[in-house]
This record gives sequence, structure tokens and C-alpha cells, in this order.
Amino acid sequence: MANWHSAEVISKQQWADNLFSLKVSYPHNKFTAGQFIKLGLTIDDKRIQRAYSLVNPPGTDYAEIYLTLVADGLLSPSLAALQSGDYVDVSYPASGFFTLDEVPDGETLWLLSTGTGIGPFLSMLATPEPWQRFKHIVLVHGVRWSQDLTYGPLISQWQQQYPQQFHYQPVVSRDSGNHYLTGRIPQLIQQQRLQQASQRSLDDTCQVMICGNPDMIKETKTLLESMGLAKNLRRKPGQITVEQYW
Repeated sequence: MANWHSAEVISKQQWADNLFSLKVSYPHNKFTAGQFIKLGLTIDDKRIQRAYSLVNPPGTDYAEIYLTLVADGLLSPSLAALQSGDYVDVSYPASGFFTLDEVPDGETLWLLSTGTGIGPFLSMLATPEPWQRFKHIVLVHGVRWSQDLTYGPLISQWQQQYPQQFHYQPVVSRDSGNHYLTGRIPQLIQQQRLQQASQRSLDDTCQVMICGNPDMIKETKTLLESMGLAKNLRRKPGQITVEQYW
């Protein structure tokens, strides 16, 4: 059962009109990258809480959460109104099994995300484990509009630090531009465009982690299975590991 403490908001980053990050005090830093916590607020005398993946790596004294503002949502509008010095209830310890220690070894690690589903992958990439275990890492971030491509400075650090090992591939469904692919992740895989842009194959030598929109997860998983990849299970290791993000 989760415990709760009242956490002070350290900072807020507004990425776009409906995208923001909250950094809150969080001394419970012994967790595994990819895990989640819950944020909660009392609204109209009722406790509202939701689970969110941690963006920050283990060992920090804060928790960073990447959120989408849902205009008619029960919690996100109140979270979006928080500013530095405000307080929010935070659960501990972190939990969840969408972690690299649940993933078998492989040559290439594909991290496929949409929207705020990139969050757990940012936490993983800020640890030594993926860089030590995989020869190549491909981070794919799918969004609707180009302004929704976030965490650019952090991703640029990894591009500079691991130029031969790391490839970042942004995907935008409703814009077109030279520095990203236009379309949706499943269709780009089916058309081989994602593999060509990343210069990496998608086969049984890879490990694929998928997080984000449920429709994207379902379509991509079905497609990958038709290509010969299998869902990763503890009793039967495979190549596809998914997180049902919402």
C-alpha cells in the first residue's frame, strides 16, 4: 500500500499550452528508472489521484513529472495551476515493472513513445544501464505538432555524448518538416521509413519498449508480432515490452 507525503513544488516548466512538467521535493530516491508514483490533491472535499511516470533518474532528491493538461480532467487542471512553493500529495515508494531489468539483452534497444509517454524513457537514459547493455539505442517520440517535441536540451546531451550509439527520431503526425518524420509510428514502421531514418532494423535481435497512447501501443504491438517479434514475458522472454500509460 502506498504511503503519502506533502511535497513542495520546486519548479514548473511550461512546454506548450497543454504540456508542462512539475519538479517536486521527493527524498524517496531509491527506485528503478521507468517506475511511477501518484500525485494527489483534495478538490471539492474529494481526494483525486493519478499515476505518473518519473522523468528523473534514481538518486535525485526530487521527482519530475511530465503532464498533459486535459481541459475537462478531474486533476490535471489543478496540477497545471500549481506554482513554485505550492504543495501536492505524492505517493512513495515508486512502483511498476516497465523497467530495463525486465527486458532481455539485445543489439538495439528501441524506445517508442508518444506524448508524455517519453517520460520513463528519459529516466532510463539518464542511468548507465542502457548505454552499457545495448550497442544501439533508438528513441522515437511521436507527437501531433512540432511544438510538442519536448526535452530537447536533455536529448541533445545524449546525442553529443553517444553519437555512434544513440539516435533520436522525432515523429509528427500533423506537421511536416525536415528534421522529423511525418506520420504515425505504426505506419512508419510498416513502410520501413522509421527503420531507414534510424538506420536500424526491427527484428528479433532487438528489444522494443513501447509507452504512450493505447491505440499506438496496440497497433504497434500487433504489427511487430506480424513481423516475427513476440511479447516479452517473464516465463517466456520476447522482444516487445509495453506500458499501458493511461
